[in-house]
Amino acid sequence: MKKVSVVVPVYNAEKYLGYCINSILSQTYSNIELILVNDGSTDSSISICNNYALIDDRVKVINIKNSGVSYARNMGIKCASGYYLQFVDSDDVISSNMIETLVQSMELYGKDLVLC
Repeated sequence: MKKVSVVVPVYNAEKYLGYCINSILSQTYSNIELILVNDGSTDSSISICNNYALIDDRVKVINIKNSGVSYARNMGIKCASGYYLQFVDSDDVISSNMIETLVQSMELYGKDLVLC
C-alpha cells in the first residue's frame, strides 16, 4: 500500500472540523498521513487539531499565521511524505472508501491525477 498524504487547510473550522477529521481517519485505506495546516485560526481549531495528533500518530499539525488557503496547502505539500497527495477542505466529510477508490483508479488506469 502506497502512503497517501491528505492535506487539510484549517481556518476557524471548529464547528465541523471533527467530522472532517473523523471521516479521513476512518478510511478503508489506512496507509495515510493527515496533515492539518492551521492557518491562523482564532477559534479552537488548533486545539482540536492538536488533540487528534495526540490520539493518532498519522496526524501532523502545522500552525502558521493566517496566509490564505493556497499558502496553507503549499505548506502541507512541503511536509507530505506520501506517494500520493489528496486535498480535503475542513468543512468536507468524505466517504469511508474515497481514498481507496481514488488510489485504485490511479493504479488501474496508470494515471497521474484523479478528480472527484
